[in-house]
Formats: sequence, C-alpha cells, structure tokens
Amino acid sequence: MSIYLMALFKIFSREKKEDLDKGLEKTREGFFSRIAKAVAGKSTVDEDSLDDIEEALIASDVGVETTIKIIKKLEERVARDKYLNASDLHRILKEEIVELFAESSSENAEDFSIPAGKHPYVIMVVGVNGVGKTTTIGKLAHQFKQQGKNVLLGAADTFRAAAVDQLTIWSERAGVPIVKQSQGSDPAAVAFDAVQSGVSKDSDVVIIDTAGRLHNKVNLMNELSKIKRVMQKVIPDAPHEVLLVLDASTGQNAIEQAKQFTAATDVTAIALTKLDGTAKGGVVIGIADQFKIPVKYIGVGEKIHQLQAFNKEEFVDSLFK
Repeated sequence: MSIYLMALFKIFSREKKEDLDKGLEKTREGFFSRIAKAVAGKSTVDEDSLDDIEEALIASDVGVETTIKIIKKLEERVARDKYLNASDLHRILKEEIVELFAESSSENAEDFSIPAGKHPYVIMVVGVNGVGKTTTIGKLAHQFKQQGKNVLLGAADTFRAAAVDQLTIWSERAGVPIVKQSQGSDPAAVAFDAVQSGVSKDSDVVIIDTAGRLHNKVNLMNELSKIKRVMQKVIPDAPHEVLLVLDASTGQNAIEQAKQFTAATDVTAIALTKLDGTAKGGVVIGIADQFKIPVKYIGVGEKIHQLQAFNKEEFVDSLFK
C-alpha cells in the first residue's frame, strides 16, 4: 500500500470513528450517567448497585431479557471476585456486551464487501415505513459504489408513489440506476425486472426495496414470499440477503418490529438507523442478543456516507468511551 493510500485510509478511519462517537453521544451520556449514579460513593459493587444497574440498562432500552442475562453475569463476577469497584464494573460490562454480540454471530465487516460467487448479489430490504429504509438503501448503494461496485436499485415498494419517488432521488444522489414502475404495479414484477436487468447489465449488487406497511402477518409473508419466488426464476438462490431496517430511536418498538418481520420472512441481517438522534442506542444490544441475527449496518448521521458497517468492538469502545 502506498504512503498516500495509507494516509487516506487513516483519514477515513478517523472520520468513521468520529462519526460513531458523535452518533452514540446521547446513548453514552444517558447510559453512563445512570451507571455512575448506581455506584456513586461506593467502594465496591453490592446488591443495591446491581439493582440500580439493572434499572439503568432497562432505561437504556437494552430490554428486559438481555438485561437479566447481563445482571446474572455481573452477579457471578461479584460473587467470585468480591471486591469490584466502578472501574472494574465498566470493564466487565464492556466484556459481557461484546460477548453478547459474539453470541449473535455479528460480523466485523471493515468494509462493504460481498461474498464471492454471488453475481449479482441480491439484497431484499424490509421494514416499516418511517424507519429510514429508503435512506438506508441510498446510503448502502453509495457505499457499494465507493467500493467500485456496479449497483442497481429496484423500487418494489409500489404501494406508495412517494416511496418510488424517494428511492429515485436517492438513486440520483448515489449515481446508480433504478428499475421502477408506476404506483400500484405488482411489486414482484418490479423485483423480477430489477434482477433480470442486474444480470443483463452485469451488476455486482441489486438492492430491492419492499413495501413498508405492517399489515397482517399472513399478507406480509405472502407478499415477501412472492417477491422471492419471482426473483428465483432469474437467480435460483436469490435473495442472498434479507436486510431488516429498524429505527433505533423507537427503542422497544424496534424489537417488536423485529419479531413481526422475523416471523414473516427469513431475515439474515439487520440495519439500525438514527442512532445519532436517540439515547436509546442500547436497543442494538438487545436486538443482537434476542434475535441472534447479525447487526450489519448502523446509521450514525444524515449524510450519505454516514452508514457504517457494524463492528462490535468499535461500537462497544465508543459506548464506553
């Protein structure tokens, strides 16, 4: 690697870390102010401290199930080590949270790489309206293009005219082509055309948007299953990834949405948006733990480059900064 490229890489890495630190600022401040109160004036961590820590984790939208798991681990460490202070507590909390991400098989993707042998690599994006789904698709397209990949978008959310228009705007921002039809068209037909076009144009990545309404689970399952079936007429193993987009600022509602979509389709990865505008970033921990689905991308700002490939060590380091 040339000196110029090394310097450029360092700049990009520093900017990425700064975006992450700033994006988690509200979560970090809320989380640690509560943890600090839990151990204030105490030389060791006792049962009362653990009760306060439990409340702090739940208040940070980590979720009850995941909080109980973390507290149980802390209790084991307290019983074994006896003399834990505030500094020890931070270190152990950090270790346990990283371990939870490891259990969910989260990948530490340093870039926006795609598996070899999948050409084009087809990503079907699901999620309710308003979570930042279309924005995430646009940012994802930008990141893939920055990696030198040929990207194609498919506007299969034909339920709302605004959804197609919004995705068109993002395709222009990212500088990638889009396949679309008029409002009310069959979403599966749009997905079919997009994948077929991706094959004929030798695209590296095809990203398919889908309807964001959470109607009854049976209808949702049928619609997503139909989109999959028609894509498989072109590429038998498509989609290669089903990406669920969730809004971190909704806290426990994001967990409920994850339950709905994982019941309706085979979600293989999660993107969490709007971390920069919320103190509820702890929901990332709860989602990774409860669903055992990799958190693959996080949104830490509104700019087109502020979608990051999720790295559990960097995330936890920033949370405990």
